[in-house]
Amino acid sequence: MTNTIPRFHLAVPVTDLGKARAFYGGVLGCPEGRSSDRWIDWNLYGHQFVTHLVDDPGPEPAHNPVDGHDVPVPHFGVLLTEEAFLLLADKLQAAGTEFVIAPYRRFAGQPGEQWTMFFRDPSGNAIEVKAFADDSQVFAT
Repeated sequence: MTNTIPRFHLAVPVTDLGKARAFYGGVLGCPEGRSSDRWIDWNLYGHQFVTHLVDDPGPEPAHNPVDGHDVPVPHFGVLLTEEAFLLLADKLQAAGTEFVIAPYRRFAGQPGEQWTMFFRDPSGNAIEVKAFADDSQVFAT
């Protein structure tokens, strides 16, 4: 069987697989795939996302100013529909998630207008979730 939909594979370090399981499986609702005592595969909106247990999470991330906010770098995330974005934002707020940047509409009325939010997983990995007002503007110039 041939896959016709491109998907990404991303692996990130975590310091506690139990907390990763509770966050990615419980809070974000990602279905769990294969796992071992050192890693867990997740279905992150159709993409293969892996949390790998590490002893040292590494250096503190940097920040970059964007639209008046300090965006954590590096970060990863997904692009959702506006409806799915708002549902996830509500779910994260109900779970008591501490936002690095709370959900808001960025670049209103400009090319690339989008909803965005940033938060961290229990190991400190920065996650951004977006929803573009016009999906054709994902790569706007």
